[in-house]
Amino acid sequence: MKIRKTTESETRAILSIHSQAFGTVKGPEIAKLVSDLLGDETAFPLLSLVAVHKNKLIGHILFTKVEITGTEHPVAAQILAPLAILPEEQTRGVGQKLIHEGLRLLKESGTEVVFVLGHPTYYPRCGFIPAGEQGFEAPYPIPEEYAEAWMVQELVGSAIDKNSGKVRCSKVLDEPQHWRE
Repeated sequence: MKIRKTTESETRAILSIHSQAFGTVKGPEIAKLVSDLLGDETAFPLLSLVAVHKNKLIGHILFTKVEITGTEHPVAAQILAPLAILPEEQTRGVGQKLIHEGLRLLKESGTEVVFVLGHPTYYPRCGFIPAGEQGFEAPYPIPEEYAEAWMVQELVGSAIDKNSGKVRCSKVLDEPQHWRE
């Protein structure tokens, strides 16, 4: 399996991955979100990666720019949203490989922290910790029972210790319906 950056010609295949991964109810909504994010200038710089196995796209991950308000100094930050793996390829480590490669590339590019709103037993395996406990507020209130789903990972030493504040996402992602786990 190979992890690499996406190309524009792969957009339809990427949207199909999200549709299939999230099912008939949420799939179309998530695919539209990805399509909109890829065209949202306020999400740039973004990082879009695919997992390829036997010349077939089997997974996709997207990281987009966020800003943290209330910090003394600007913090280079991104959010992971969304991650999708074809159903028949799930539970084979594809998602974790996409996450790790994305984090590696983001660190190389100077990103200091990465946020995610996701499954609280999955993302900690990749180094994410509860963001609220670190002083980072999500763009929209997250119900207390889902507080552990709002997570952060530090890519540069002490970036979390030195900062806190409210996260502001790109225009497309800054909608309340995207903040329900």
